[in-house]
Amino acid sequence: MSAASALDVERVARVLGEVVPAGAALHEPEFAGNEWTYVKDCLDSGWVSSAGAYVDRFEGMLADFTGAGHAVATVNGTAALHACLVLAGTEPGDEVIVPALTFVATANAVSYCGAHPHFADSEARTLGLDPAKLEAHLDDVAEAGDGGCRNTLTGRPIRAVICMHTFGHPVDLDPLAEVCARFGLTLIEDAAESLGSYYKGRHTGLWGRMSILSFNGNKTVTTGGGGAILTNDAQLAEAARHLTTTARQPHRWECAHDRVGYNYRLPNINAAMGCAQLEQLPGFLERKRRLAETYRTALAGAEGLRFFTEPDFARSNYWLNAVLLDPGLADRRDAVLAACDDGGITTRPAWTPMHRLKMYEHCPRMDLGTAEDLSRRLIALPSSPRLAAPAHG
Repeated sequence: MSAASALDVERVARVLGEVVPAGAALHEPEFAGNEWTYVKDCLDSGWVSSAGAYVDRFEGMLADFTGAGHAVATVNGTAALHACLVLAGTEPGDEVIVPALTFVATANAVSYCGAHPHFADSEARTLGLDPAKLEAHLDDVAEAGDGGCRNTLTGRPIRAVICMHTFGHPVDLDPLAEVCARFGLTLIEDAAESLGSYYKGRHTGLWGRMSILSFNGNKTVTTGGGGAILTNDAQLAEAARHLTTTARQPHRWECAHDRVGYNYRLPNINAAMGCAQLEQLPGFLERKRRLAETYRTALAGAEGLRFFTEPDFARSNYWLNAVLLDPGLADRRDAVLAACDDGGITTRPAWTPMHRLKMYEHCPRMDLGTAEDLSRRLIALPSSPRLAAPAHG
């Protein structure tokens, strides 16, 4: 039997249809707690903009849940990432290493600084940035010294590394942190998809000098649109709060600003929704892991693909469940997507690798064979918490 014939596309679609109902979205929000009460409180009190008690409460809840020393709420995850890069000293003409297999916002935030994304490969066991391959690449092209790290091929400074925890699965952070330390690079974690994911028992976002979260409508917890910066550095947290509040200097009445800042703070009304969502987060995570196990069991006998599971050093939130087609079956991906769509099952491919986008095709990069291979074989599945079967007992 050929590899292609081993993949029964229609059977895969039928199996998925037995797990999730037709019409299920890839990831949709669930409002079953105090959302209405808290939002109405904002409307009744008039505190709907970026000043308000719910912003402070939301930041405190995030810090408590993740174990971070400080959380600074922002309007979205991209704004948070842009602010992190500014705080890391990223300047026009610098390079920032980012995974090629990521959502475009990761690379865009680098461009907002006038810097150049420098694309790195992924590893198959995490879907995220490969520390060993990055170190080998830097050994070839980088020079580290008292003046920082420099790309010897372009002559530009390399300022930072952004890793992204793809679909909620943590990158192998310890060796990545060691590589960054060796080359004098600031590590920033794009944890937009990994709220509730743990690396070696600690929440993601605690290895980088800074990290970011996203609360878009398709995330595990949503504020409609929102994000946050996490850090254990009190001075850095204060600088982040200042930068994202238009760099306005405290005064009883004067409106003075001491640098170019950004109007990036999260409105109170969005934070109110976020507080209600965080109250339900443990239940969301439990149901998402139950859904992942249901998928794993249902697809165990399917030839030609495998359900992607968390790496052995991590506990993932399974933000998006996914399957990987077997090597050699990448050309069947669109047939699976079409069969699922015909059956009313929402599935999606991975993102187009960043170096394949027109605006980034000339950026520096290492060999990206794994990222390209994963992008051709990866299929994301419906992953909303509400799709999990009720718990027993």
